[in-house]
Order: sequence, then C-alpha cells, then structure tokens
Amino acid sequence: MNDSGKPQGQGSEYGQYCPLALAAELLCRRWTVLVASRVLDGCRTFSEIQRGVPRISPTLLSTRLGELERAGVIKRVPVPGTRRVFYEPTPAGVELNEVIMGMAVWGQRWARDMVDDDLDPAFLAWSMSLRMNTQAMPAGRTVIEFEFSGCPHEYGRFWLVHEDTVVDMCLKHPGYDTDLLVKAEIRRFVEAWRGFRDLRKEIDAQRIVLQGSPSHVRAFPDWLLLSSLAPYTRAEDQAPASQATDRH
Repeated sequence: MNDSGKPQGQGSEYGQYCPLALAAELLCRRWTVLVASRVLDGCRTFSEIQRGVPRISPTLLSTRLGELERAGVIKRVPVPGTRRVFYEPTPAGVELNEVIMGMAVWGQRWARDMVDDDLDPAFLAWSMSLRMNTQAMPAGRTVIEFEFSGCPHEYGRFWLVHEDTVVDMCLKHPGYDTDLLVKAEIRRFVEAWRGFRDLRKEIDAQRIVLQGSPSHVRAFPDWLLLSSLAPYTRAEDQAPASQATDRH
C-alpha cells in the first residue's frame, strides 16, 4: 500500500518518482503515442486523427485524447460558431515530437519484422496521402488507384485524389476515372514505401505494376516521397525476411 492508500502495482502507475516512470505512465498506454503523433503530424479534427489510427475505436480514441489533454500534451480549441473543436499540441506536446521521432527511427532500424496483420491498407493510404510530392504532379485532378494482393483484411484497394496541391484518400470509389493504376503485393509495396526496397527497381522488374499513360507511369516514382523514415536503413541483422528470400 502506498501513501495514497492505492495498492502498488495496480493501474498504470509505477509508484516511482523517476521521470522516465512518470512519462511512461502516460505514454506507454496502448495507442497513446500514436494518437499524440497524429496531432503532431497536423491532424486537427477527431476524424482526421482516427484516419491516422484506423484500428482504434472511437470510444478509446476519445479516452486517449482526454488523457493527453489532462496531461497538458494537447489542447482543445473551439471552432467559433460551431460545436466542433480542433486538437493542437501544447509546448509540452511539441517537445514530445523529438521523443516520438526517436522511437520511430529506432523502430525502423530495430523493431520486429512486419507480420501479415500489420499490413493495413487504410493506414498505408493515410500515410501516403501525407507524403505525395504535389509540386511534381500535373495541374488539375489526378486519380491514383492502388490494388493490392495478399492483404490480411477484407479490402485491398484505395484511391488517392490530387487536385490543386491537396491529396484526399478514399477507401471507396471516389467517383472519378482512374488516371494511374498501381498493382502490387502489399508486403512488397510497403517494404518499398519504408525504404527497404528500391521503388524504381521494383517497377522496372514489374513487381510493382503501373497502368496508365506513359507520362504518368514515368512520373509516379517522383510523385511518391516515401515514408519520412525511409532514409533510416534497417539494421543489418534486422533486414526483412522477405528480402532474404529474394536473394535465394
């Protein structure tokens, strides 16, 4: 029993004054770091944040946002004239960005290999919508359709719609004709997205297949900026198992 009368070892408290323990009490709860990261990425509304963590339930997302707000990491900003609110990072949240980025870099280099259940097309769609080189894309509307095989979920198709430097992700048909179709096995494409494979080489070898006008096919690698973590190479003894298979 501690001084507050609460049994030690229960709940999320460690019962230590250690600053690392105090930070872990908040940040090591399931989904918390990812939710904070989405706000730091620029997601401002509840729905925008949920698109960045598509497997979290709305109830749990609301809980985690409330915890981060009470901890002083984010704040709610009312939208004048509406009942809506925006979520923004506080100075404490901005300072947390360096910690989260360090965790992400470590994960890129050292965390376990991906398993099939990790290959979530909805998260890939959200990630890619933030990492398109819109300055290199044609004027007007460009619709890119992605069709993946080997998905562990019920769907393996989504669309990115670019218009006037804005990119929207669509998990349902957007109602526009497709300008460029991208077809691949999802694990291979995600490995290219993460920088484990060379995107251009995969396209040249027809392991990532592009169907569209010659100008769109040629330009596609320049449109895709890849993951912000792609420059960080995988630790030598942590290379994806699928790459080892390709070598034999």
